Amino acid sequence: MPEPDPNSSAKERVLFLCTHNSARSQMAEGLLRHLGAERFEAYSAGTEATRVRPLAIKAMQELGIDITGQQSKTLERYLDQPFDKVITVCDQANEACPVFFGARERLHWSFPDPSQATGSEDDQLAVYREVRDAIRERIERELL
Repeated sequence: MPEPDPNSSAKERVLFLCTHNSARSQMAEGLLRHLGAERFEAYSAGTEATRVRPLAIKAMQELGIDITGQQSKTLERYLDQPFDKVITVCDQANEACPVFFGARERLHWSFPDPSQATGSEDDQLAVYREVRDAIRERIERELL
């Protein structure tokens, strides 16, 4: 049998959780997948499933990151899976999040909900950009 390669290690599995899995957790999944693909496997889920918001998709496309293939899903599908980190990105999910017995570390990053933005589409998109950039900065600072 060949010896295991000491230089190759399994990728860290990170799950981002939010209430509806429609914007913040979707952007976080796309960002980590894009920025840290060689080191991380990124996933996202919600306490409820809805849809990926079009303005989240648009904000990510501005960075050249395509999240159109991502789907909103509930966290039940991940409850029995091991994760290195489970990160809640909204306060409601943090309060409602079950204990992930397979998670080595549980973190909470609070970001405002861009889907609550009002005004014109440009005004709303500006809020999505702010949240996207805050998530990116946090990923770069704490994960990469």
